[in-house]
Amino acid sequence: MARKRRGSGNPTIMDVARAAGVSAITVSRAIRTPGRVSTEARARVAAAIRDLGYTPDPAAKALASSRSDIVGVLVPSVTNSVFLDTMRGLYEVCETTDYRVQIANTRYSAAEEERLLRMFLTQRPAGLIVTGIDQSAATAGLLRSAPCPVVQITEIGPAPFDMMVGFSHSDAARVAAEHLVDSGYRRIAFLGARRDARSTRRLSGFRAGLEGKGLYNPARVLFADRPSSVPLGAEQLVELLTRDPDADAVLCNNDDLALGVLFECQRRGLAIPDRFGICGFNDISAMATACPAVTSVQTPRREVGRQAMTMLLARLADEDPGRPVRDLGFRLVRRDSTRRGQGAVAPGPGRVRPIA
Repeated sequence: MARKRRGSGNPTIMDVARAAGVSAITVSRAIRTPGRVSTEARARVAAAIRDLGYTPDPAAKALASSRSDIVGVLVPSVTNSVFLDTMRGLYEVCETTDYRVQIANTRYSAAEEERLLRMFLTQRPAGLIVTGIDQSAATAGLLRSAPCPVVQITEIGPAPFDMMVGFSHSDAARVAAEHLVDSGYRRIAFLGARRDARSTRRLSGFRAGLEGKGLYNPARVLFADRPSSVPLGAEQLVELLTRDPDADAVLCNNDDLALGVLFECQRRGLAIPDRFGICGFNDISAMATACPAVTSVQTPRREVGRQAMTMLLARLADEDPGRPVRDLGFRLVRRDSTRRGQGAVAPGPGRVRPIA
């Protein structure tokens, strides 16, 4: 019977080594760097691990190698589909490696982000992936001195801690606002939720796009202090039309709000796009399948995750990760909700027809 780790009841790496007839170092290499161990030895180690039920101790592994196999990822939400797409990209690249992704939810809180980062650092992570470019002074200091590669995601800026991949939220919103003007709308509003840094930058781009045309009016900017949702978008349209009954278009900070606006327009009988135009942000799949289909800014969420993990893994392999700052850009996808003058869609379920 294998000797157990004292007080734990679990087999040790020495137990595996004895059962496999190899050294403890060979067992460690077979687990961490199998390419450095012969096929025969790997097979004996694998059989011993299976027979003994051995599980490597992550803490001991980290102490032995000066770092763990954990890639810590800090995101502000684990339910928002935008960040889910980014995490999907991270996993697609990481799943064939020996590294493990651990997700931490900061819930849009700077204090929570700092706390979670400190927790990750105690685990000696192989790398860190953090959302955004607006960390607190304390968090920024920790990231600058982190003993591992760091990638900031979803945005770009002039001073990365290490590496960065994303796009300009301000430029994307400016292009969307200019598109609404070019489509013939003049009383254009901005709807937002959670006034975080990315939302603020989108608002600044919206403002720049309209000020250049002499059309910006701060009374048509609505921000809610609660999470974004489809019902919130409907509520905000009601408030907007109370403030300005002649408002004729909205740029929504995200697609949930845009869908809420669409449903409320249909409930009120506002013809889209001739009476009212709608543009979202992120271009989730529902935008193309809505009726009418909704114009939105398409953002490279999944590719951000893929490239962030690729850059980090290259650094861990002592390879050149390429450009340290990668601007992946964005694309405005024009659909029926802003095709003014080309035939509106009648509101109401099952009643899709051109309006004369």
